[in-house]
Amino acid sequence: MSSRLDRALPWISRAVAALALGAVLWAALTAWGAVAHGHPAYAVWLALTALVAIGSLAWSLRARPAGRGWRRVVRIVGLAGALAWIAATAWLRPFTALEPALTAMESTASVTVTESATSIVMDPVGGGNGTGLVFYPGARVDPRAYAAHLAPLALSGHPVVVVKEPLGIAFLSRGTLAGIIADRGGNWAVAGHSLGGTVAAMEAEDARPRALVFWASYPAGDLSDWTGAVASISGSEDGLSTRATIAASRDKLPAAAVFTEVGGANHAQFGSYGPQPGDGVPYVTNEDARAEIVSATLAFLGSLEP
Repeated sequence: MSSRLDRALPWISRAVAALALGAVLWAALTAWGAVAHGHPAYAVWLALTALVAIGSLAWSLRARPAGRGWRRVVRIVGLAGALAWIAATAWLRPFTALEPALTAMESTASVTVTESATSIVMDPVGGGNGTGLVFYPGARVDPRAYAAHLAPLALSGHPVVVVKEPLGIAFLSRGTLAGIIADRGGNWAVAGHSLGGTVAAMEAEDARPRALVFWASYPAGDLSDWTGAVASISGSEDGLSTRATIAASRDKLPAAAVFTEVGGANHAQFGSYGPQPGDGVPYVTNEDARAEIVSATLAFLGSLEP
């Protein structure tokens, strides 16, 4: 039995390396726009995965049998770890932005759009006089996917900064809000979609912006004593941040928090990135849902002005 395993291990190693290369190619070919325009961490992840897989293939062609004892155990553990890494590589593949978000990424006569490795900035031409908004995307969502929802805010005088999160995970962007407020000055609100909203709430506790906005999201902890203004905008058909979870969040937020439900909207309609597993079925169009989300957000930001 041991000799059979020793003979099989090199072939298993080659199969795992080939699987890793396949995962990299699949992610790159099916989500290249999101990889190229997202935080560089996932692109680096893919590159390192490909390099290690190629190196493993070359090594397996020349390697001797694993041998007995600890060497065989180390090799088996390494293969198990590689499979877990491959699974993570596939899971981290981002949801790619679709129209009309891609068109909204273009600068206009009224809004200047600037993209860097770590953010997308939408500035009103001539300078905005409204409260700015720092926005945290949902987990693994291309940050460009929110451009069509956020551009109208910039058009109305509210500067917008969309955070590009490492690996598409908002928790890895903790501390970004404080840096933006310090660098740019002025009055700011923080917002986020889904997991991004949960992290936005954590950031609000640390950086103390003027306001906090949840898009299909809710806080992880108790914010009932938070002194800033709070708005929660949700969809009635959301299968992820459901009506029940949004209702339960009321006790965790200040009594003056504003709740708005967009009838017929689901979770993915808070961005432009296509269907999301586990979501509900909407009965309003993407355009109508977006219009109501934008309207509710603008009304809330407008209420902050003196």
